[in-house]
Amino acid sequence: MSKLRLVVIGAGSWAVSSHLPQLERRRDAIEMWGVCRQGADQLEQIRSDWGFVHASEDYREVLRHGADIAVIASPTSLHYEHARAAMDAGAHVLVEKPFTTSTAQATALVEQASRLNRHLVVSYGFNYLPMVAETRRRLVELGGIGPVEQIVILMSSGTRELLAGTGAYVRASAYTKPETDTWTDPVLSGGGYAQAQLTHALALAQWLQGFRVTAVTALGARPLGGRVEQHAVAILELFDGGIATISGASAHQAAVDQLQIRMVGRDGQFELEMEHDLFRFFRTDIGDATIRFETGSGRYECDGPPHTLVDLALGIPTENCSPGRLGAATVSTLEALYRSLASGTREPTEDWNHHDR
Repeated sequence: MSKLRLVVIGAGSWAVSSHLPQLERRRDAIEMWGVCRQGADQLEQIRSDWGFVHASEDYREVLRHGADIAVIASPTSLHYEHARAAMDAGAHVLVEKPFTTSTAQATALVEQASRLNRHLVVSYGFNYLPMVAETRRRLVELGGIGPVEQIVILMSSGTRELLAGTGAYVRASAYTKPETDTWTDPVLSGGGYAQAQLTHALALAQWLQGFRVTAVTALGARPLGGRVEQHAVAILELFDGGIATISGASAHQAAVDQLQIRMVGRDGQFELEMEHDLFRFFRTDIGDATIRFETGSGRYECDGPPHTLVDLALGIPTENCSPGRLGAATVSTLEALYRSLASGTREPTEDWNHHDR
């Protein structure tokens, strides 16, 4: 069988740090076919170092040569345009988070993937961790918690310099110079910490236990100045009367990342603490159950999404743990969050499409 032709649109610091090293491991199945980014010198360096056949600063020129799979890692405001074009060119697509900047765009991409029979994966690496897979399995095995009544989501990660525009993300490679505006210009990014990080937390929480957000009231803070929020907090109103809080902080780079999700339902409750590698569950009929995972199990990695894209494109049975519909759900919440930051009032969410891909 011929190899899958890989196209990367937006070969910036994270694509080069994370996605390409993972895809390099699949050389038996893929060909480095086309790459696109701004900056002729860095584009040529990436083309040469990774062995891409085609390279251009114009994504349309790259896609003109065809594509079987595509990684969209351009600025968030361009995800819709680039993912749509890649699917039209014949590719199954991995889109970096956040998925898009609007619910309308997210829904349109999900509908397009369904119509064209394309696989659509969003780059939510937490959802693929073995610790998370085991947590989901145990939630089902233990009977779940019933309809969700209350949720607390807490996140903290080393993005102070990144979102203030004074430095790069601590885990990004210096292989390519980070484009500061990708994160700090709200026209390109759609926002700050909520877009850059809370999108992960929302996607993980909704992957563990589906829930629908109907309205958001939010506050943001910019203690370091700049154009986007470094900290964000919001109250979420849930369908059927549940409530939630979500809070995110741009921590200092040397600090340990935190991500905690706690949910109370009609029949029980659970908490997942990624930095402590811990899952704790309670149901009134069975009592407590606690799992302590190996140290480091909850540390963020993003190997799952690119390998899932390859496997799905090859027809290998595998679970898409971050489908387009999940991305659309997070966008719906984040879009309302940013409307609330701008208006200072409660904002309802936009409805989104529930296709499977």
